[in-house]
Amino acid sequence: MINGMLKNGYEREFAERCFNQIKGFGEYGFPESHAASFALLVYASSWFKTYYPDIFCAAMLNSQPMGFYPPAQLVRDAREHGVKVLPVDINISDWDAALEGEAMFDPMHIEPRHREMRGVIRTQKAVRLGFSLVKGLRQKDMEMLLAHRGAGYSSVRDLWLRSGLPRAAIERLADADAFRSIGLDRRAALWSVKSLDEKSAAERLPLFEQAGQDDLQKEPEVMLPSMPQGEHVINDYRYLTLSLKAHPVSFLRQDFSRQGIVTNRSLDMVRNGRMVTVAGLVLVRQRPGTAKGVIFMTLEDETGVSNAIIWKDVFTKYRSVVMGARLVKIRGRLQSASGVIHVVASHLEDMTSALGILQKETRGFGVNARSDEVLRPTDDHRQKHLFGKDGLIHEDRQNQRNLIETASVMPKGRNFH
Repeated sequence: MINGMLKNGYEREFAERCFNQIKGFGEYGFPESHAASFALLVYASSWFKTYYPDIFCAAMLNSQPMGFYPPAQLVRDAREHGVKVLPVDINISDWDAALEGEAMFDPMHIEPRHREMRGVIRTQKAVRLGFSLVKGLRQKDMEMLLAHRGAGYSSVRDLWLRSGLPRAAIERLADADAFRSIGLDRRAALWSVKSLDEKSAAERLPLFEQAGQDDLQKEPEVMLPSMPQGEHVINDYRYLTLSLKAHPVSFLRQDFSRQGIVTNRSLDMVRNGRMVTVAGLVLVRQRPGTAKGVIFMTLEDETGVSNAIIWKDVFTKYRSVVMGARLVKIRGRLQSASGVIHVVASHLEDMTSALGILQKETRGFGVNARSDEVLRPTDDHRQKHLFGKDGLIHEDRQNQRNLIETASVMPKGRNFH
């Protein structure tokens, strides 16, 4: 720069002064402008989250994937602030999450710890989850569904014939429990999808497209065993990464209470300095470079979140639990200051195996999570290892498979440095 200015007739002193001014600005100018724009974004986001948590939730869901907060936690926070969140549905949802209805907000549904927001929040609408949240669905397929939806689909077969969707896409919608508006739960919808015959010419002839479509190859009604709530929750997490029906830890609460494990919601009633035990799904592990090896963990149970501080020596002792557990129990001293609550961990325990309770009722019904797969020896290599030479299910193998399957769909926990 200086040489260029000298060639253009400027004096060296002036050229060097200009260079030093630009250099000085470069040392703080970008961070300053970046901070200003970031501050504006934070203010606008905070304003929406304060007054219109429905808009904030829908916008954040439609901006996924993001870093810190996955969809399950965004939905949980919105519901804690009184926002009604509605499930994915073939006759109502769009690709993106959307606002729905009027006068859908009741301030009394705000969680007690957010009670001061009851006179502040201006929300009036509910949030309808979109098809984009369902794992494995293509936007192109859902655009076809929307284009042919009209006044709504009346059955699984009606959707198939009118939309032109491949059966795999319709099955994924059934996996996501998206047929409730036509009176079908997940298991009944999956059963109906299995009856679709893509190879049958009668299904696609124009003559039959104008006829009573619901009568084509209509099967006799079958009384399917109802899917246990725990199975619904597992499948919700598997295909949607969240569940509006229940939280996994809620199925463990009775046992947790016997163990002296308190809910995260109750921590604000515990006296500062007392020993306390909490447990929950691991959402976040943070290890800031300036924290000298300290780990900050965020746990979620059915009542909310708690934060734990894990000092370096405790982390060294329980490293495998901290880094690998999906569900963890933490005992430590409660630290409360200015409304900020932490549990300073002294003992950690991997409780992931307890998640197996979500599937324990299933085998009593003689079916598994998929409605049409009965528990008998098959040629399916995925099931062979469950059966002994006598053709009977080995309980230990089945329990282990259930546990692995359940744990695999639970949040892994996000790591930040």
